[in-house]
Amino acid sequence: MKKYFRACMMCWATFCAIPSPYRGWDEQARPLMPLFLPAVGAGIGLFWALAALGIRALGLPALAGAALLCAYPFLVTGGIHMDGFLDVTDAVKSWRSPEERRRILKDPNVGSFAVLAGVLLVVTQFALFGSAGEDAKPFTLLLIPVVSRTAAALAVTLLRPLESSEYAGSYRKEGKMAHVWFLSALLVLSVALGFVGLGRYGFASLAVLAGYLLNLRRGIRSLGGMSGDISGYALTFGELCGVAVYALI
Repeated sequence: MKKYFRACMMCWATFCAIPSPYRGWDEQARPLMPLFLPAVGAGIGLFWALAALGIRALGLPALAGAALLCAYPFLVTGGIHMDGFLDVTDAVKSWRSPEERRRILKDPNVGSFAVLAGVLLVVTQFALFGSAGEDAKPFTLLLIPVVSRTAAALAVTLLRPLESSEYAGSYRKEGKMAHVWFLSALLVLSVALGFVGLGRYGFASLAVLAGYLLNLRRGIRSLGGMSGDISGYALTFGELCGVAVYALI
């Protein structure tokens, strides 16, 4: 149990900018970290939903509220998933050979494709939140990060990683079918709960999943395997799809 607790705290510290009470690192617990991505998503989503409720209760101007809700997921994660989105966009949009794309993926410099894609992503998310009606259900924002991170946990557990990826080697040694079944059941439950508790806003969960899988496929086909950057790329776009349903349905 101690190993699972350490894995949970390590996952929190890695994928969330809110300080973790546990500052240690246990390499043996590292392969268990994907199991706790949904829990991290639930915490992020809860505060996202509460922020939406607070903005509504305080009667903040629509554009001010949209700016806060747009910025929140990037700030609360420390930009870690946006970083993957930018890196993979640069690599995929280079239209080079697979080897050159993988080199670009690891290049610390930011290219023009990444800058353009990042600006368009933020502007689109801001516009969507600014377009959301007063009847939009804030707790849709709780489910969006849960679904995206559960899908991400399944992807890094099941899919063949790039040789240079942090998910290669020892990271995958403790992957068990029980973990796959647990994450799969959690994903189905999250989508089902969306429809039961939120009605038509449950389609946001399906939009997240569809957006994640579409961009996951694109990233893997372009780069030849799974990596944390590809997961961040797919997660960022998937969450944008969920926000689109929240704002426009």
